[in-house]
Amino acid sequence: MEAQRPVAGTDYPGTFQELLSWFPDNAACIAYLEKLRWPDGFICPACGGAEYWRTSRGLLMCSACGRKTSVTAGTIFHRTRTPLATWFAAIWFITSQKNGVSAQGLQRVLGFGSYETAWAWMHKLRRAMVRPDREQLSGDVELDEIFVGGRATGRPGAGTAKVPIMVAVERRGRRQLGRVRMRVVDRPNTATILEFAHDVIAEGSTVYTDGTRLFRKLAAMGFNHEYVTSYKVEDLDTVMPGVHLVSSLLKRWLTGTLHYAVSGDHLDYYLDEFTFRFNRRRSAKRGLLFYRLLQQAVDADPHPLKDLIGGGGPLRLQLSRYPGRACDGVDQHP
Repeated sequence: MEAQRPVAGTDYPGTFQELLSWFPDNAACIAYLEKLRWPDGFICPACGGAEYWRTSRGLLMCSACGRKTSVTAGTIFHRTRTPLATWFAAIWFITSQKNGVSAQGLQRVLGFGSYETAWAWMHKLRRAMVRPDREQLSGDVELDEIFVGGRATGRPGAGTAKVPIMVAVERRGRRQLGRVRMRVVDRPNTATILEFAHDVIAEGSTVYTDGTRLFRKLAAMGFNHEYVTSYKVEDLDTVMPGVHLVSSLLKRWLTGTLHYAVSGDHLDYYLDEFTFRFNRRRSAKRGLLFYRLLQQAVDADPHPLKDLIGGGGPLRLQLSRYPGRACDGVDQHP
């Protein structure tokens, strides 16, 4: 049976005023998160038991094994010292802005004392924006690589120092696009893009590519493969119109919202946010995006700051107009 679609004013607040009235304190936020995390009733994370009783500290104790837990344990809210109402306000602000917000913008609107806090919150939420069990793309799908980053004069495409990104986007009728999937790749023009296609596109779909010989293997992978050789067309944008549009929107978003600089180490997570927004671009109810992100947040791992910062190699992507110089609103790790 298909799940019933959430309703504004019943399942989630439809306006910011409703948000404030629904969640005046931590208890109201906890009760709401419990409904999202356990829609069919409490399930013990240790033994799977359904019976529990609530302790004086508000923890849920499993009647079967005695395990104590809370609705925020093991989620991005794990051990947070900030009131959950502030988290809810941050999620509302992030999802209600059509093009998103930088960490510095979040710091300003919520009055955080440090940029580090806002940066960590943004990256925790980006990791909650993609469901691990999300459906594969299907139907007619364009597949290609794009490049983002600073200028590399005289070296087009794969010959530049730009970062290659694999893109798959659904075609939905004439001049209409469906969902998108994106992933950073270490090197362009490798078999990695075939693995990407296998991961994100359902078998039996028709995959459209350019004439690169590597793509000829798609037919043997269970796809219907259609390709156009670029040198036979006058306008290259007509070869992969969906991918070209997504590429243009992505670059505009990276420069317009994140103010000309992002960290290459975290680019995949910026792509997750872009994907989350692009795939929900037609949603007229911003409160529904708040609901979806909060729903996924209680199913995401905690991601402490040391894990968020990482440290796996130098930054590879620099979109700054002034290389090496931090710009106002730059969303790099502290």
